Amino acid sequence: MRGLIRVIIVITVIWSAYWFVAGIGLRNAITTWFDTQQEQGWQAEFAEVTTAGYPLNHVTRLSSPALADPVNGTAWSADWIQFQSPAIWPGRQVLRFADTPQRLSYFDQTSTIQAADMQAELQLQPGVALVLEKMALTAGAWSVADNSEALAGGETLALVMEQTETPETYMISARIDAFMPGDELRALMRSATTLPQTFETLELDMRATFDKPWDRSALELSRPQPVNIELRLAEMKWGALRLFAVGELDVDPQGIPTGEIAVKAENWRDMIAMANAAGALPDQAVDPVTRALNFMAGLGGNPDALDLQLNFRDGFVALGPLPIGPAPRLILR
Repeated sequence: MRGLIRVIIVITVIWSAYWFVAGIGLRNAITTWFDTQQEQGWQAEFAEVTTAGYPLNHVTRLSSPALADPVNGTAWSADWIQFQSPAIWPGRQVLRFADTPQRLSYFDQTSTIQAADMQAELQLQPGVALVLEKMALTAGAWSVADNSEALAGGETLALVMEQTETPETYMISARIDAFMPGDELRALMRSATTLPQTFETLELDMRATFDKPWDRSALELSRPQPVNIELRLAEMKWGALRLFAVGELDVDPQGIPTGEIAVKAENWRDMIAMANAAGALPDQAVDPVTRALNFMAGLGGNPDALDLQLNFRDGFVALGPLPIGPAPRLILR
């Protein structure tokens, strides 16, 4: 019996020493990363760092963290952020965010994000590169506001990016339950005033291949750039409005996409009115576009439903036979 007690004591001492050393190492890795970003010209600071979680986890909390990248004009700050990982392997991190407002800025535009139970899960491969295997962001009720005016919100949020058997390829999915556009967005789309307050469905399922895997260099050096996007499903249901899209795009080094996206739209006339109200479709283009789409909808047998194709060629995009304009550049900065 005494021998068993001695073994337990020895194991406890060894584990406690390991936990302490690993905890200090993890804590130093986080603080050193902040120091490195400062050396590269970032604003990267926090007020205090604490470590807890013994014996099974390491929990490191930073109070008042603030990050700002002067190159791309983005900045983020919060009351606190917490890193939690199993004591046996720090490469599986869960980041928990404060329920209090977070501030996200892009140059001189600042938005306030508030979310319940918001957390990000990071699964990294062992090794110096810290290659991303999985990243997930989930939250309960959330909202985004600008100058105290609601921009958007929802009951839940789920974003997942997971590496496939090909290191450069990731499955990406997104779902928002009860997405609620803010007053500014509804006012911009004046014809949306009769629509419900929330979306019935807002989902995305895609497979994206990049020019390199996502790893620590994505933050410290340059972002991986998309070279192929397979859109398996994008779906939006908002009252009588229905929009579905599938397709595939190849992306060149300049970010110019080439390929086709099949689109099905129900009650498309309301969408044209909303696009015109939002300024995306000029007044002089409304009648020609409506006549052309009305003709194509009639060919399908249902005048309220459209089955079209977005064609991306030579840096331009067309909706069926109708040229729309230059294609967007798909570049991650």
